[in-house]
Amino acid sequence: MAAPVFTAAEAKKVETFLRSKLNPNLAVRLRQRPDECAEIYIENELLGVVSKNVEEGETSYSFEIVILDIDLEGI
Repeated sequence: MAAPVFTAAEAKKVETFLRSKLNPNLAVRLRQRPDECAEIYIENELLGVVSKNVEEGETSYSFEIVILDIDLEGI
């Protein structure tokens, strides 16, 4: 079975939801080739990815934030 494709319409809905919950400057950007993930940015900084999951006819989205150890220096 092929991986679910993250569509532009879904990206807009997820972006609207995340902006209302997290940050109004957040942007969801599709990758250049269609796949099940989109990238989450605040301004020009990549914050993480959101993945589309389809199981037993139900769709959900998982948001993963990447924090590097160098990002924590000086905190």
